[in-house]
Amino acid sequence: MTATDILRRNNISVTGNAQGRTPVLAHGFGCDQAMWRLTVPALTLSEDRYASLAGYAQDAVDVRSTRPARCGVRGTAVSAMIGVLAADMAPERIAALAMMGPSPRHIDDGYRGGFSAEDIEELLASLEVNYLGRSAAMAPVVMGNPEQPELGEELKNSFCATDPDMARIFARTTFLSDSRRDLKSVRVPTLVLECTQDVIAPREVGAFVHQEIPGSTLVTLEATGHCPHRSAPEATNEALTGFLADLR
Repeated sequence: MTATDILRRNNISVTGNAQGRTPVLAHGFGCDQAMWRLTVPALTLSEDRYASLAGYAQDAVDVRSTRPARCGVRGTAVSAMIGVLAADMAPERIAALAMMGPSPRHIDDGYRGGFSAEDIEELLASLEVNYLGRSAAMAPVVMGNPEQPELGEELKNSFCATDPDMARIFARTTFLSDSRRDLKSVRVPTLVLECTQDVIAPREVGAFVHQEIPGSTLVTLEATGHCPHRSAPEATNEALTGFLADLR
């Protein structure tokens, strides 16, 4: 019997990538693994690993290693930049990038990132103090499209369902990272999608990313907000499927 068979037979969930000793959590009579849900994050979360986007990019590369063929990575916002790093780490596994609302640097620093350093520090401080309240306030701003309040509500629910400790680490990494120099390393076909109005990634950012990635294609969607795959799915899908068709 293989290790995989043993884990499956005993309904074992393996979380994280532990080095050295691995803690085993066993629940009592009448309970299930959900009883450990508030403990698992504390045992598996590595602030050092995820203090930079490289940690998330390595996770993406690890996931890709489970499949034999090369793939195209479609990433939104910070995930687009994680895709850039992953493509540099493992070019043999990633064949193309589709970047939606990418921002290599959110802070105004020789170019317009969209926020001042003071804005970002205030945001991160407020998330530390009241994550749920600040997330609920941020969601409709990020989503845009106030005429469709259900979209902002959906994003708010997603924000508020995220573990606050994990969100705090990811937020700091996301808003303080500077990946501008990594853009020139991209050597795969790349689509850069931007919206006509996006408070998180202004159009100056899309132009910068397009300029820095050799041979990339920039498409401006007639859409507002930072989540066009929800607010303008038809236009988004048309751009993505067109890009994929050109790769064949």
